[in-house]
Amino acid sequence: MPFPQFDRRRLLVQPLAERVHDMGLQTLIPLDADPPCANPRVDAVAAAIVAARAAGRSVILMMGAHVIKVGLSLHVIDLLERGFVTHVAMNGAGPIHDYELALVGGSTESVARYIRTGEFGLWRETGELNDIVKAGYEAGLGYGESVGRAVEERGLPHRQVSIAGCCHRLGIPLTVHIGIGYDILHEHPNCDGAALGGASYRDFLIFTEAVTGLEGGVLLCFGSAVMGPEVYLKALAMARNLARQEGRTIARFTTAVFDLVPLGDDLSSEAPKDDPRYYYRPFKTILVRTVRDGGTSYYVEGDHMVTLPHLRRRVLARAGGEA
Repeated sequence: MPFPQFDRRRLLVQPLAERVHDMGLQTLIPLDADPPCANPRVDAVAAAIVAARAAGRSVILMMGAHVIKVGLSLHVIDLLERGFVTHVAMNGAGPIHDYELALVGGSTESVARYIRTGEFGLWRETGELNDIVKAGYEAGLGYGESVGRAVEERGLPHRQVSIAGCCHRLGIPLTVHIGIGYDILHEHPNCDGAALGGASYRDFLIFTEAVTGLEGGVLLCFGSAVMGPEVYLKALAMARNLARQEGRTIARFTTAVFDLVPLGDDLSSEAPKDDPRYYYRPFKTILVRTVRDGGTSYYVEGDHMVTLPHLRRRVLARAGGEA
């Protein structure tokens, strides 16, 4: 190599016991939480989920890590256990928070605090995920399944709150879609970029296979403004390429985006290029472009701490279950 590289061997990696966690088990929002939510689109999305599952169709949940950070793991796990979600897709931060929470009952550090001292992200137990994913990849597993298997087989003390562990127990795909340099794992001396990239690409193909069955199903995107729309877009292109060769279509399905960005009431067409909303990819990709041939889309503006518990309660009400 003609250019110098940073020597990771010189880094000081400290135990998680030295870190102050910004969230813990006490942060988890209980299943009986009933925050008020007046958005009628939530009920429409719930109806689509129940109808899709009654017809044996897929319900794919793409989520940013804030779903875990704000304490909503139990709600995702309950939807998985009840059979209302058939696939979970996370960005690279998701399994980090999920694993830390299952291991030590806490996660999330103050970037402002630890970046000043150069400690941000450099925690020993978190770095073990690099070895977990590498071992799983070498065994033929994807990224998400490697983490879920480790959570369960190692008997982590708080594994009952792990989405990855739940997916492993139930045999439901959890796929992880990373970008090299995005996650704190990539700081660590034991990071094998080839293994992590290979495992995540394997997950992309697993995700794409799930998208091939999206006709009549539902795709949910909770707070993922980059990973969600971008991974979904490429996967759908591949799935439709195959479907077209086979004389099938993937057009009549429901998408829903849950986020905080104010988009206005008219979401029937994408914003013009001189409108900042044009560059918000969940709008043009998930809500407009990929459903214009017969699909339906919904946008729910609001805090995940309100909208996800409410969606779960509406799904159970629609299905005749107990919240």
